[in-house]
Amino acid sequence: MKRSTLLGLALLPVLTVPALAQDAVAQAAGDLASLIPAGDAAVSGRIVQLFGIVTVLSVAPGLLVMVTAFTRVVIALSILRTGLGLQSTPANLILISLSLFITFFVMMPTFDQAWRDGLQPLMRGEIQEQEALPRIAEPFREFMLDQVRESDLALFENINQASIRDRLPEVEQGAGDGQVVDFRVLVPAFMISELRRGFEIGFLIVLPFLVIDLIVATLTMSMGMMMLPPTIISLPFKILFFVLIDGWNMLTGSLVRSFL
Repeated sequence: MKRSTLLGLALLPVLTVPALAQDAVAQAAGDLASLIPAGDAAVSGRIVQLFGIVTVLSVAPGLLVMVTAFTRVVIALSILRTGLGLQSTPANLILISLSLFITFFVMMPTFDQAWRDGLQPLMRGEIQEQEALPRIAEPFREFMLDQVRESDLALFENINQASIRDRLPEVEQGAGDGQVVDFRVLVPAFMISELRRGFEIGFLIVLPFLVIDLIVATLTMSMGMMMLPPTIISLPFKILFFVLIDGWNMLTGSLVRSFL
């Protein structure tokens, strides 16, 4: 009798584990069913929404580069490092982190407006996704329109109008006048504008370092030191010059003011 009792007690956990697992699976299935509404159309719509969210999260770094101030800032800082003659100092992590924080500082009013007008009401359930997306995108559109060059915007608008006329010959010449600028036109125009401004700032950064390199190279050549690379001598002078003029303060302030 005792042996059978002990055997039953030993088998009790083994018999109860499948039942507990079955209950857990059933509860998880019920929770999942509560998240997905009934009906084939609703299920398909929820799947499309989840797919869209995953896609947006995967391209979020690219969106940060395309529609914010990051491009101009990171180009200017990269050209600064090249002008100083330092290949790995500051490190890429430092440059990217500084560029991100400067970008967040510049874009904070845009982020606040997008959060206040679109994302926050969407999370509260006050508006639907169809209404929230234009509200979230509108602050970024205004920022890009303030920064884009007219010639770059006209370039892509002309290309877009020519493409539309090729596909739809009945579209008139001025059919797009007075309409809101499409993102497929605004984003590439904004990016090439930022690239141009980044290189303009980079030229102004590199110019004084180039003068130092020329002076040092002339002195070394006149002293007959042919085998000594001038960059070895000019590097400490360029670093000293950049520190004495408080270069990081001047460059960061100039970059931020260039967006105002």
